Amino acid sequence: MEYLSVAAAQRVVLESVATFGAEQVKLEQSLGRVLAEEVRANRDQPPYDISAMDGYALRSTDLAKIPATLEIIEDIKAGDMPTKTLTPGQCARIMTGAPIPQGADAVIRVEDTEAVSAEALSPNSLPQAGERDSASLRENLFDRVQINQAVKPGNDIRRLGENMRNGEVVLAPGTAITPGVIGVLATVKRAQVQVYRRPRVAILSTGNELEGLDEPVDPNKIPNSNSYALMGQVQALGIEPVLLGIARDDPEELARYLKRGLEYDVLLVSGGTSVGVHDYVRPTIEALGAQMLFWRVAMKPGHPVAFGKADEKIIFGLPGNPVSSMVCFEEFVVPALRRMMGHARTHRRTIQARMTHNVKHQPGRTEFIRVLLAQEPGGYTATSTGAQGSGMLLSMARADGLAVVPGDSAGLAAGSAVTVQLLDGTVFQDDAGFRE
Repeated sequence: MEYLSVAAAQRVVLESVATFGAEQVKLEQSLGRVLAEEVRANRDQPPYDISAMDGYALRSTDLAKIPATLEIIEDIKAGDMPTKTLTPGQCARIMTGAPIPQGADAVIRVEDTEAVSAEALSPNSLPQAGERDSASLRENLFDRVQINQAVKPGNDIRRLGENMRNGEVVLAPGTAITPGVIGVLATVKRAQVQVYRRPRVAILSTGNELEGLDEPVDPNKIPNSNSYALMGQVQALGIEPVLLGIARDDPEELARYLKRGLEYDVLLVSGGTSVGVHDYVRPTIEALGAQMLFWRVAMKPGHPVAFGKADEKIIFGLPGNPVSSMVCFEEFVVPALRRMMGHARTHRRTIQARMTHNVKHQPGRTEFIRVLLAQEPGGYTATSTGAQGSGMLLSMARADGLAVVPGDSAGLAAGSAVTVQLLDGTVFQDDAGFRE
């Protein structure tokens, strides 16, 4: 079978999987899921014109001459409804979120005013309104206020329905549920939401050389890191996988494990996918009725990666080398699982960076180099985490992303541009990234 390019293999994977059906979950359990239904507003938001600031609702025409002194005829808090209509020379003390009274067409911030006592002859003898806390304001209800700045109609007013209109579609199917989306769902009173079902994923490692996590340390064995690294990658997508354990290099034992794995929607098999005489995964999977769609990809690391289907069940044969296994997961399993979960965006985010050093590359395979990223005035720079052997798991643990060297490249020179795929958990940085 001819080796596929990475892009061609990704197309085969995505063409072979479909978005799952819907299920209903509580709003509190919906973060990270994908909406499977249309969501409409159940009222106008806000339900009336409201103040965007603590201050005074007034008629902008009363501010033709500044400063202007207005009579305060009402106090309106959020949750109150106005009871009076403003006439020329009048205003209402108003709090953020409170309804705008009849007659008012603007709001002035309290910081742009001075309180004027009915008994005081000089407003300068009184404290600035912005210097008093809310408790003090409640205790000293002045009946006049001096306005020190003119405003236009509509100033600091949030209009009826500017957030959403009753009956309009506010969220479409396929929307990924983020904290902001949860806020919208709560606004429209959706205690239960329809989301696409998550795939059930099983993970199996193979090989006589492996040592289980709960087994005594044997210097002649290799710790089974792949199952747990893959587990973490699956969990990072919001899926809780099942670990099937370790299948030894015996066709009958392997068949028993694989049958169990095929009870799940997706089976990840680590190891045994090469061409050695004791690599039994491919013939055993095929004997169980699976159709293998590809068995080699022109990539480094991760060359011996496989993909197939058994009815509607998806099977990934991942390399036994830890880094190869994780890189193949990023390139093929992540897009497949996200497509099944209903996500429109299936691939990891990429950024452009400049290599800080030369990169040697033999044309023929797309290479994924583990890199550290740094932000500099001219943009991001990418630096190799060190030796790039496919068994060097620390190089993956330290990486911010995977620098992609195209298969037809003869290498990269220091300073040249490179595409970097961000790895999960690397979207944070030390500071806010902006200046005061």
